[in-house]
Amino acid sequence: MQMTISGHHLDITDPMRDYVTNKLSKLERHYEQITSTAVILTIDNLQQKAEATVHVSGAELFAISEHQDMYAAIDALADKLDRQLIKHKEKNRGH
Repeated sequence: MQMTISGHHLDITDPMRDYVTNKLSKLERHYEQITSTAVILTIDNLQQKAEATVHVSGAELFAISEHQDMYAAIDALADKLDRQLIKHKEKNRGH
């Protein structure tokens, strides 16, 4: 899976990059056909925002999460994407 991580009004540190990579690499356990993932981390005043677009075969999944702590926002983002991937996989299995 190809992953791009960028920051808006934020410098991406190595620990933050590793954390995002570890969290989103777990998505491949549920669905192996992920081609690429684009993650954007943003700071707006006191809100930390994480958004991601996941390209899979036949669909494009998008999720956004806001929290006061960036790591909590990344956790919530990973959970949302995980649910979306499972739902997408079940839809494909039904067809």
